[in-house]
Amino acid sequence: MQSPLLAHTAGTGTDRFGLQNPQLLRVVLDGTSEVLARSGAMVAHVGKIAFAGWTPPTGNRRDRRREPDVLDLMRCSGTGTAYLANLAQHLHVLPLNGEKLVVTNTYVLALDASLDWHAVAVENGDRIAGVGSRAVEFSGTGSLVLMTSGRPLVLPVEPGRYVYGDADAVVGWSSGLEVQLQAQTSNTEAWRRRGTATEGWELSFTGQGYVIVQPSELLPPQRVPRG
Repeated sequence: MQSPLLAHTAGTGTDRFGLQNPQLLRVVLDGTSEVLARSGAMVAHVGKIAFAGWTPPTGNRRDRRREPDVLDLMRCSGTGTAYLANLAQHLHVLPLNGEKLVVTNTYVLALDASLDWHAVAVENGDRIAGVGSRAVEFSGTGSLVLMTSGRPLVLPVEPGRYVYGDADAVVGWSSGLEVQLQAQTSNTEAWRRRGTATEGWELSFTGQGYVIVQPSELLPPQRVPRG
């Protein structure tokens, strides 16, 4: 059979994280370390790879009666290649080497198990569709893989200059920025998921760093409620 479809064969890269295409992540496991990935993100794998549930180490667990896990992850271990994706969202591999990055938790696809992270509260964020009640600050050495709906925009933030992003569109930002959640309207409709025809909620950023924004003000596809 001859078809352009059959030209989309698997890549041969050896990096831990690589993009098979803009919407499909290739993860190479060598049997010596684990990768953490969004639960249910595996679409294919080659070799002896195990996928198991993950819970925080005992010392880092929170009281589950008071708040849920900030990330819903699974452990990927073994030897071979795993392919991860989530509803054809665009994927981005970010190597961290001591830097810190805050990300809205719904946009995390995978990460090196060696990375450290902790929850960061966003004031009133539980009422805003895209922000959620928690963001996550990542640090350490390793790679983090993010998802966006379309190609993102990265805006620099400089001292004395405010940068604003729609609360439904902001994916992440540099750790250390001052972040404030504010309404663009006094209309009570702003508290609803999509608000009115006017702009509703936005995040303002000041300091030194950058903000990552996706070209969509909708909920991430994996969180669209069923009718």
